[in-house]
Amino acid sequence: MPAVAELPQTSGLDDYLARCKQACDGEIERLYGPSDHGTSGLRELILDYPLRGGKALRPALSIATCLGLGGHLDAVLPTAATLELYHNAFLIHDDIEDDSWRRRGRPTLHIDHGIPIAVNVGDAMLSLSLQPLLDNVERIGLGPALRVLRAVAHMTRQTVEGQAIELEWVRSNVWRLDDADYLRMVELKTSWYSFITPLQAGVIAAGGGGDRLAPLEVLGRHLGAAFQITDDLLNLRADPQDYGKEIGGDLWEGKRTLMVLHALRRADAEDRERAVAILFKRRPSAAGGELGLAELLDRLTARGELSRFGRDAIAAQVLGRRDAEAKTLDDIRWLYRLLHQTGSLAHARDVAAGHARDAAAVLAGLDWLPPSQHRDMLTDLVAYVHGRTR
Repeated sequence: MPAVAELPQTSGLDDYLARCKQACDGEIERLYGPSDHGTSGLRELILDYPLRGGKALRPALSIATCLGLGGHLDAVLPTAATLELYHNAFLIHDDIEDDSWRRRGRPTLHIDHGIPIAVNVGDAMLSLSLQPLLDNVERIGLGPALRVLRAVAHMTRQTVEGQAIELEWVRSNVWRLDDADYLRMVELKTSWYSFITPLQAGVIAAGGGGDRLAPLEVLGRHLGAAFQITDDLLNLRADPQDYGKEIGGDLWEGKRTLMVLHALRRADAEDRERAVAILFKRRPSAAGGELGLAELLDRLTARGELSRFGRDAIAAQVLGRRDAEAKTLDDIRWLYRLLHQTGSLAHARDVAAGHARDAAAVLAGLDWLPPSQHRDMLTDLVAYVHGRTR
């Protein structure tokens, strides 16, 4: 592996991310080489999401921090691969939990191959991530390797706890929440695995001291908040009818985003009651096929060719959540208008921009990180997150 001095000079954030992704993808392919995969096709499915694209943000953060402190690429690459494997495993499982239909421009893995196979691929990625953590013992020594392992273990616990909170909010139709509740959930679900741990792991791989971890936790917390709020905003960039259900996926899923919670606080009692009722409705199943089946069952029942009992039994078995009504496009468009009317999108943009500014201030104060293209990458990343909030 090339040392820091041999790393090619990059020409901006996109180029830096692309080079980090190339290195990380190569490491993942090395971990699951062609001689190991047999005839199950598991190797190709493991590489599916990573090779679809994406920015490899988490590996790049670790690489930039490590190399910025004078470390070597081979010291951080196993950890970078671990973070990318975790990320893509989380995406696979998230897509199943959210009943998402598309990921990076193509059908999600569970839509293409079914839920059992998708779950197994996600599990395989999580299992595969153990090997690079073991490789760290040879690359950076036992002590630092254990520190990285401890950081990753903490990251995973925080992430699944945050995901559990969000899922419970949707399941229980909780809505009496404020900005602090949302930001705490985002810190757990997003900040630790997307920013805090990648930054801290890079310091550890470079042999940095523990005193440098605390400011990176603050930096990562602000970056995670700005990044997640902005992702939520981008999910609502335009009228859902213009782009289809997946663009408004957060509303279809009933997620408690910052702007949804703000709208519920600002709406009058009648609109709030209607919004809460819509959020509680379940999302129609993949690609609208469920809606077509429901209409067919209704037609058969109306013609007397299927009893009401039979109709309900089939619906409960095939469609699930027998007594729960599905959201409609009109529901989503109404929620979308409510977010505009209550000023909730502007509120979310302001909160995200504030966290981006706070992240920039923290980064500016890291006087132990010398000027380099690696520090420039972190600066450009903060500017990128800030730019997306406008």
